[in-house]
Amino acid sequence: MREFIASLTPSRARTVAALMTGLALMAVGRATGQTSRADSVGVLAVVDQFHRTMEAGDSNGVMATLAPEVLVIEGGTIENRDEYRAHHLAADIAFTLANPSVRTVTRASVTGDQAWVVSTSTGKREVRGQPVEAISAELIVLRRIGPTWRIVAIHWSSRTRRVTP
Repeated sequence: MREFIASLTPSRARTVAALMTGLALMAVGRATGQTSRADSVGVLAVVDQFHRTMEAGDSNGVMATLAPEVLVIEGGTIENRDEYRAHHLAADIAFTLANPSVRTVTRASVTGDQAWVVSTSTGKREVRGQPVEAISAELIVLRRIGPTWRIVAIHWSSRTRRVTP
C-alpha cells in the first residue's frame, strides 16, 4: 500500500491516507465508544487543513488551525503561538514549498475533547549537492474548543539518510 501511495501525486496521496485513517478511526470509535464519526472526520480535516495551507504558503490559514495556547516543538525549541508566527512559520512554509513529501497518518485517537494524530513523511532532496531522503515524524495534539477542533501542540522530528545510487 505504501508503494501505491508513494506513486500518487502528493495531494492525492494525502487524500488517500486521510481517507484510510478516517475509516480506521471510525472502526476504532465504533468498537470502543470513544469517538464519533464526526469527531474523527473533524480532527483529520483540521490536520489536513494545516498541511494544505502550509503547502499553499498561506500563513494565515496555518494560524487559523492553531489554538491560542499552541506549543510548537521542533529542533530543540518550544515556541508559543506568537513566537512561532514571528520566528519559525515562514521558514516552515519555505521548507515545505521547496521539499515536497508524502505524509502518511500512522495513528490517531479521539477521546472526548482531546485527540492526537501521528504521521510520518518522506521526501527526497539535495543537501550539499548530495541526494538525501528526509524522514520525518509528526505528533499533532488537538482539543475541541466549542464546536471546532484546534491544534494545541505540534512536535516534529526528522533525520536525513543519504540516498545510494
